Amino acid sequence: MDYIPNAPDDVASMLSAVGASSLDELFAGIPENIRLKRPLRLPQGFSEQELWAHMVELSARNLTTDSHRCFLGGGAYAHFIPAAVEQVAGRGEWVTSYTPYQAEASQGSLQAIFEYQTLICELTGLDVANASHYDGSTALAEAVAMSLDASERTRVVLSSAVNPQYRAVLRTLFRHSGLEVVELQAPDGATATDGVADLAAQAAAVVVQSPNYFGVVEDLAEFAKAAHAGGALAIASVNPVCLGILESPGACEIDIAVGDAQPFGIETSYGGPWCGFMAAKKHLIRRMPGRMVGQTVDASGRRAFCLTLQAREQHIRREKASSNICTNQALMALRATLTLSGLGREGVRRMATTCVQRAHELEKELAALPGVRRPHSAPFFHEFVIQTPMPVPEFAEKLARRGFLAGVDLQRDYPHLPRAVLLCATERNTRQDVQALAAAAAEILQEKA
Repeated sequence: MDYIPNAPDDVASMLSAVGASSLDELFAGIPENIRLKRPLRLPQGFSEQELWAHMVELSARNLTTDSHRCFLGGGAYAHFIPAAVEQVAGRGEWVTSYTPYQAEASQGSLQAIFEYQTLICELTGLDVANASHYDGSTALAEAVAMSLDASERTRVVLSSAVNPQYRAVLRTLFRHSGLEVVELQAPDGATATDGVADLAAQAAAVVVQSPNYFGVVEDLAEFAKAAHAGGALAIASVNPVCLGILESPGACEIDIAVGDAQPFGIETSYGGPWCGFMAAKKHLIRRMPGRMVGQTVDASGRRAFCLTLQAREQHIRREKASSNICTNQALMALRATLTLSGLGREGVRRMATTCVQRAHELEKELAALPGVRRPHSAPFFHEFVIQTPMPVPEFAEKLARRGFLAGVDLQRDYPHLPRAVLLCATERNTRQDVQALAAAAAEILQEKA
């Protein structure tokens, strides 16, 4: 809780600085007819001690990833955040920074962004990365805008297994642009590849997600091949954690990889602020939105950083611009950079491996329960779908009472999956957590029977 003093002497000093003798004089320019001439209808104020106790009481009503064992996924993931991330990212010189307008005077910020871009390129196996996007959904929409700008086609082929929120953002941003969206079905959890090359012949891009919203690992190489056969770009939205053990998008010939760096050092935080990332092949560099930091040397031959490309293209290209993005998520990108730097290549691999192990242990435990089935047989990473004999909201509420956050209801977005719940496991979940959730689910289903 911040302390903001406003003693009478402070008020008088501030008024003097602006040339006003009183608060009434300060607000004299506000018309009388719109001024509030009575006290605000607010309850009696608390003392500091009373206010603190009240806020603690309110916050205790929240179910959090600290108060409960979390198995939620669907785009927001509870991963372990090293103490070093909080220590460094919380320093004053970072939390007060915005974006480097006087770029070369901000060598520390520029270096951090450069390191972030480098790490994203290493993860995705692609040539260039920018810094950065608001979240994974807007990064995906920006990638589609790039493809439309590059091809002048007006169709996009989109997997129905892409996060429904991402698809909703895409449709919203292109609602009045004449974009035609053709959706591919995912009958067994994995997106069908039949006929994709034919659809791509009229499309600017083929867009898939891997692991997709059901947690299933898609064949990115097959989609890239189909997209290129039709003259379209291949766009993949990826969970960066899985890249510790799976083939990179670049190795699969994907043209643009996007996603959210949230799993690396960023709290779930009710859905933001997060950090969308984008990486692409080199020939697309001048179509990328945002900014890119490059490494060079100064006049004395010392290592230095500069804004190699800063699109700000809504000012430069005006109506020809494909993007209006101008603010990067520098502080969130810093958190991702610190986490990735601390983990290293081997740490990310172990993190991903543990996620896979825990998720498959959980799937095995739950699939053995009476009345529970997994509707998909395709391989998955750290999320999977099960169907239960009871409505998902009821199932999730009963689990919450037992100390578990678990269960994204899929039926609203996928009506063909009734009573389907999406579950996720990360390295924060222990084997004991998995066994405890399975035992709780068994107890709940037994009560239902």
